Amino acid sequence: MERYSEYKDSGAKWLGKIPKHWDVIKAKYLWNEVFSFSENGSENLLSVSQYDGITQAKNESRSESLKGYKKVAKDNLVINIMLAWMGGLGVSEYNGIVSPAYCVYRLKKAANPKFMHYLYKTPMYLAEFARHSTGVIPSRWRMYTDDFGQVLTLIPPIDEQDKIVSYLDKVTSKIDEAIAQQQKMIDLLNERKQIIINNAVTKGLNPDVPMKYSGVDWIGEIPEHWTTIRLGYCAWIRARLGWKGLKSDEYVDNGYPFLSAFNIVNNKLDWNKLNYINKFRYEESPEIKLRIGDILLVKDGAGIGKCARVDSLPLGEATANGSLAFITANERVYYKFLHYYIISNSFNKYKDLLITGMGVPHLTQGEIKNMMLPIPPLNEQYIIVQRLDKNINVIDNILEHYLQQITFLQERKRIIINDVVTGKVKVS
Repeated sequence: MERYSEYKDSGAKWLGKIPKHWDVIKAKYLWNEVFSFSENGSENLLSVSQYDGITQAKNESRSESLKGYKKVAKDNLVINIMLAWMGGLGVSEYNGIVSPAYCVYRLKKAANPKFMHYLYKTPMYLAEFARHSTGVIPSRWRMYTDDFGQVLTLIPPIDEQDKIVSYLDKVTSKIDEAIAQQQKMIDLLNERKQIIINNAVTKGLNPDVPMKYSGVDWIGEIPEHWTTIRLGYCAWIRARLGWKGLKSDEYVDNGYPFLSAFNIVNNKLDWNKLNYINKFRYEESPEIKLRIGDILLVKDGAGIGKCARVDSLPLGEATANGSLAFITANERVYYKFLHYYIISNSFNKYKDLLITGMGVPHLTQGEIKNMMLPIPPLNEQYIIVQRLDKNINVIDNILEHYLQQITFLQERKRIIINDVVTGKVKVS
């Protein structure tokens, strides 16, 4: 694609040079904040996502709790003030309502709202939103209306905005289609992976052995020579109880690794993007210092059920926050076999029985201890794990290929959007 014939200094270092005929104005001259509230909460509930922008919420609940939510009209800009710097914003394609904690804006001058959606999602604008946010640590950053109003916004002529939006809609839809195809393959592989794991940990590797009813509906039949046992009888389960969280000054740059649910990715521990805590907070709960052979299970929140085993401690020491349960197997069960069972469909059925209803999903230590699991003889557990490690490793390598393809496509999409909406290249 070609560049524009002439450029000028935008007047802002972070924006750099822009096409000569483009304007730059502060957001407060482009947007008006809207204060319109639902009288009964019956409108379409919308969700604000850093990945998908404004979408229709999956939860179609119609309760009095939605009364007083902010009304959103099509083409309004909605910003989650706590996650603006992470992309928690977007222009809505729907009429509906959002949380009263969000800010809703309406254009006050002629502009293509979809152009603004693309623009505000670029890395350079997210960085600018971060600079205009206030708070001690990132988890407490907020970008209020006065702060947003000071953000410089690029304004091409309206007909050019329309051309840019038309071009990006066409190009990004093709990329999204390619990503969807890759994701479909990932879903199929994960489904196959789950079948292999579930069959191995509930039925074993020999299809010819006699079977019996396990006595537990969510487990079903197991080999006749296996037993069932409560997790609490073959493992030590513990977590931070009554934990009030950390103050901002208790996070340090060079301290003790402090894991959370975000560090469990695809049922493995991701040691990147760690937080670190000081020695005092690390030493206050010695029973939950991580050790090789431990299993970490997410027991609270949206990631409930995610699980990872600790095969190594690359940083020597580590602990975790209150959303994670620590499980240490005793001599009755091989910890790798236990991990495979916890990530199986059988455990998911048990988990789903317990976390029905509204509110934040939660598993108590008592519920984790009472989970029944099938137990083969110990030597058979080792054989099952050896076979699973080999087969699952093959699938994981293929999955990694597809994930890399998605990452490449997402990056390509980001670069195209960024170059076009910031005037680095010209749309014919």
